[in-house]
Amino acid sequence: MTTSVLVTGAGNGIGQATALRLAQAGYDVFATARTPDEAHTLSTRVRAEGLEMRATALDVSDPAACEAAFQDIADRTNGGPDAVVNADGFAVARAVEDVTEETARYLMEINTFAPVPIARLALPAMRRRGRGRIVNLSSAAGHSVLPLGGWYGASRAASAALTHALRMELAGSGVQVVLIEHGFHATGLLEDAVRSLTPPSGISTRFTDCYRNTAAALSDPTRLSSPERSAAIVHQALTARRPRARYTVGTDARLAAPLIASLPFAISDPLKRLVLGLSGPQAASRLLSTLGGLPQRAKGKSFP
Repeated sequence: MTTSVLVTGAGNGIGQATALRLAQAGYDVFATARTPDEAHTLSTRVRAEGLEMRATALDVSDPAACEAAFQDIADRTNGGPDAVVNADGFAVARAVEDVTEETARYLMEINTFAPVPIARLALPAMRRRGRGRIVNLSSAAGHSVLPLGGWYGASRAASAALTHALRMELAGSGVQVVLIEHGFHATGLLEDAVRSLTPPSGISTRFTDCYRNTAAALSDPTRLSSPERSAAIVHQALTARRPRARYTVGTDARLAAPLIASLPFAISDPLKRLVLGLSGPQAASRLLSTLGGLPQRAKGKSFP
């Protein structure tokens, strides 16, 4: 029997790469995109590649729209999808105080809250069958936050906590819950972040300069992983007999983020500020001075 799967955020990036990969593998894919234009573009690509997939527009922050989408999927399947991949996301890269309340709420709605009602809609059918998979896409930014990434990191940290709790609560039901954390990828999320850096800061010209430099760095595709790498891990999480609780994708997420997160704040904070261009001209020498004092401080176990 064909496995049915709902993939949100399939208008671009990891969501689209995942939807296409699963369709090529023979899944019955229900793909949703943020806008009608994105859904139309996806449908055109699907037809051009000779694949079968249902692509529709869906605002995952709209509960009524999500209920209608699930009703349609239930009518076409045995009561609902066998698996759900929550790949929709939104990114903002600005100083915490430079993000409007409206934008912050929208970001939290898409990244943190939306996967919960989607899971709530999918779980009844999964429980009846005694099997199912829920895969939530997140980011290493949830536990290795950078300057300009406070709101995005907060949304991902909260999503990781909710996914962890859901996995424990569903143990024994046959429904398995997986979290996938990626690093920097060439995706629509990155495009969101670059767009958010365009307006000058309303707080400080220092932030404006940092926004300009960060946007230039993020716009260099040679530094980024392809979304197909994450799509392959999603496919693995859906097919593994015993999937891991958490997968990481990309060297930055797998190695750099945990390493930086393990450092004392006396090192990691100024290092991050230096990299983002938020430090003054004496920052490098102060950082070296701190590093020089670490052995003595470590001996006294007086890290901040």
